[in-house]
Amino acid sequence: MSFEFIKKLPTPAEIREQYALPAELVRLKEKRDAEIRDVFTGKSNKFLLVIGPCSADNEDSVCDYVSRLARVNEQVKDKLILIPRIYTNKPRTTGEGYKGMIHQPDPEKKPDFLAGLVAIRKMHIRAMQETGLTAADEMLYPENWGYVSDILSYVAIGARSVEDQQHRLTVSGFDVPAGMKNPTSGDFAVMLNSIYAAQHPHSFIYRGWEVNTTGNELSHAVLRGATNKHGNNVPNYHYEDLCRLFEAYYRMDLKNPACIIDANHSNSNKQFKQQIRITKEVMHSRKLDPDLHKMVKGMMIESYIEEGCQKIGEGVYGKSITDPCLGWEDTERLILEIAEYE
Repeated sequence: MSFEFIKKLPTPAEIREQYALPAELVRLKEKRDAEIRDVFTGKSNKFLLVIGPCSADNEDSVCDYVSRLARVNEQVKDKLILIPRIYTNKPRTTGEGYKGMIHQPDPEKKPDFLAGLVAIRKMHIRAMQETGLTAADEMLYPENWGYVSDILSYVAIGARSVEDQQHRLTVSGFDVPAGMKNPTSGDFAVMLNSIYAAQHPHSFIYRGWEVNTTGNELSHAVLRGATNKHGNNVPNYHYEDLCRLFEAYYRMDLKNPACIIDANHSNSNKQFKQQIRITKEVMHSRKLDPDLHKMVKGMMIESYIEEGCQKIGEGVYGKSITDPCLGWEDTERLILEIAEYE
């Protein structure tokens, strides 16, 4: 076989024991998880914002950003729940490019997976300690879930992963919300089938164990736009798209019908400034229609300290090295404006 086995990595249990979550942060996460759960079950009318850098590439700038979010959170916490994006795994369409901190804790150095596992736990724990906010990440590799399962309050399943059986089955064992993105084709049926699978119990093999899961009733839709056969991006955040999703949800009789709108990616054609306009349109649609007000639970927004993006090695503090993001001034203004919507 053309596999070179480099070294055996610690198990999730070993890493979690070595870099344990302090008791006060365990209690913080329980409180945050309950608040977020209440949004998806309809007990709370608060609106969710999964917001932050496209990729978490630097601990200091990420924690600086999350600290800024925490200060704004104090102003809007009666209406919004801010969930910082601390995305440590990055899907790459061709397999080339920066794959996230779990691969390269230093983007300018070679991959080091053990150092990456340690780095992501330390960064998440530091962010929680300094800000009181628990975060979201993307589950790119189902086998790696255990390394962060005690830390995350929200998990996203990407457009390229949502059709994968192992992703769907693994989500069925989560106790936190999991956003299932529409595939790059934009097919709602694929996304809804994925939600159906994740909401039901399963038996399967996971990390060498035979396991049973009970189903995750908090799995839900994330609309991120689509790419058609000509390679053009097609948005799916408009009023008519949301109505179509609402109807599809109820045809399938899924639990806790909910969706989050991803304002970037194919919805914005990766024009990061368009996230402001898109968010306001979604909030307006939600305000006009009681059914959409109930179903649309939040937004995903890519934002960092400095707007735009840079190449690896340029060294601009707080600027994305993957997709371009909103800058902090626009971000803060947008959060405050979102809090004004009913």
